[in-house]
Amino acid sequence: MPPQSAPPPRQGENKHWWIQLQALPYFRALLRAVEADFYKDFELAAPVYDLGCGDGHFASQVFTQKFEVGLDPAFVSLQEAKQWGAYGGLVQALGHRAPLAGGHFASALSNSVLEHIPNLQAVLNETGRLVRKGGLFLFCVPNHRWPHNLSIANWLSKLGLKALAAAYVRLFTRISRHINMLSPEEWATRLDEAGFDIEAWWHYFPPAALHALEWGHYFGLPSYVARKLFGRWVLWPSRANLGITQRLFAAHANHGADPEGTYTWYVARRR
Repeated sequence: MPPQSAPPPRQGENKHWWIQLQALPYFRALLRAVEADFYKDFELAAPVYDLGCGDGHFASQVFTQKFEVGLDPAFVSLQEAKQWGAYGGLVQALGHRAPLAGGHFASALSNSVLEHIPNLQAVLNETGRLVRKGGLFLFCVPNHRWPHNLSIANWLSKLGLKALAAAYVRLFTRISRHINMLSPEEWATRLDEAGFDIEAWWHYFPPAALHALEWGHYFGLPSYVARKLFGRWVLWPSRANLGITQRLFAAHANHGADPEGTYTWYVARRR
């Protein structure tokens, strides 16, 4: 496995921050903006496979090309993805049983999805079946540092409340639906079994950014209510409403790769 690298530095502010903030709760928008900015340095050859495409918002806002296939197990998410029009076709299926031809795709991506999958190796193996030799596979996930950098748990530990701190980590991990928070070495082993080699990787989203995301889960309750009642996370996507939030967290959105990051970006290739 190659040593940790970093993408070319960005010139200016992260344009994705304001785009994502208009549609998502700030903590989700913050993470998505950082991840979206990394894609600018890669060309995804067609046909492209999006593993865990969700509601299609991310692909529609980040990429100019239309992906051939988006796969997700959630029917409701796929119905919303149809409206964004980012995919030539949408498939409702589990990632380890994709009803698609082997070796069909020239490239694949999976944006903050693999951490949620219980049968991870089977999904990676299936992705290896679908991507042709030489095909690029880009994905990003929270890493092994994530559980150790939650602010509330760290505060509880400093107060000597170790058991309560551990309970909080378990709770917030469950809220986040995280199952796989692996080190680069663990990912290298799993990808090797699936027929992929890691070409590059880097950490991003340092602890301070994770703290902003963590607290956003609690401050984001109004967005949750708006989503349930009106089908939208943000009811008033204007500078007047979001300008303070945009400026407050802009430093995190602009930060990019960080050796101490709690998430990791991977560039893998099918051999």
